[in-house]
Amino acid sequence: MTITEVSEKFGFSQDTLRYYEKIGLIANINRDNRVRRNYLKEDCNGIEFIKCMRRAGLAIETLIEYAEI
Repeated sequence: MTITEVSEKFGFSQDTLRYYEKIGLIANINRDNRVRRNYLKEDCNGIEFIKCMRRAGLAIETLIEYAEI
């Protein structure tokens, strides 16, 4: 899926998805030949988890600690 498709599916802005990638919440996104992000099912599962945890009130810092484990 493209970043546009993922953004629409999960309700995160594209900037938010890029930020989550930058801080390590979303790791190792595949890229196509044109260096565009190509989100796999596993990536989407992680994004869905982040969305659930954010809705539950978890802070970004806590999610980062969890992602490091």
